[in-house]
Amino acid sequence: MAERKVCLVTGASSGIGLAAALELVRAGHIVYGAARRVERMDSLRAAGGHPIAMDVSRDADVEHVVRTILDAQGRIDVLVNNAGVGLHGSIEDTPLDKARHLFEVNLFGLARLVQLVLPSMRTLGSGTIINVSSIGGEIALPLGAWYYASKHALEAFSDSLRQEVGRFGVRVVLIQPGIIKTEFEKGTAQELRDVSGHGAYASMAEAMAKRADQAFSGESKASEPLVVAEAIREAIDSPSPKARYVVGYLGKMLLTLNRVLSDRAWDRMVTRRL
Repeated sequence: MAERKVCLVTGASSGIGLAAALELVRAGHIVYGAARRVERMDSLRAAGGHPIAMDVSRDADVEHVVRTILDAQGRIDVLVNNAGVGLHGSIEDTPLDKARHLFEVNLFGLARLVQLVLPSMRTLGSGTIINVSSIGGEIALPLGAWYYASKHALEAFSDSLRQEVGRFGVRVVLIQPGIIKTEFEKGTAQELRDVSGHGAYASMAEAMAKRADQAFSGESKASEPLVVAEAIREAIDSPSPKARYVVGYLGKMLLTLNRVLSDRAWDRMVTRRL
């Protein structure tokens, strides 16, 4: 078995976060799963993990969680930044306060956690920070600008972080999931209809909502969260992890198309049926 490590996984009450926390427990690591809904982490507790309450957008919560783990274990070897929210609707229709909240969760809360765990990692001369991004960190689709913007920002943040902390023995890894079956996407279609379903973007919103319904239906080919969890475990246990792991349904294909097509050709491909 690989060396036993103290891991903090955020957004661990469901989906990718819960799958990752359970996978790391199975791998023999000491795992703290943080989320707002502690009652939804009974399976993690039963497996031997440590659920802990945290709202990543609240500094006091974030500081309390890091302090609690350091007091109990003396170190944090691995931080898995998975907590995140989505936001769907046209740029014109989406209230900016919702966009600001999304960035508080998807970027600034994550950044505060990084700031808090780095001192102990530098002292130890080792550590792994895993940021769960998305293929949306490189591509963009209509009616999701703020979510894609937050993930694009996370990609640049992670690249700079990797360059800064590598000299201290701290590894930084980005995970780029493709289409994954999680609760995260369950409200996508309804949010599209609520935000942009009654104005200038109504036809586009309905077309995108139907795509979302199909992508995450019972017959969907979307990947299970476990494929992402396994990539996270691989990155943690590897002596030399890759900077990026692309996993899940359509992930590699969409990134490849985005890289080889011109911007105009990509635009035509994603909007031709909207």
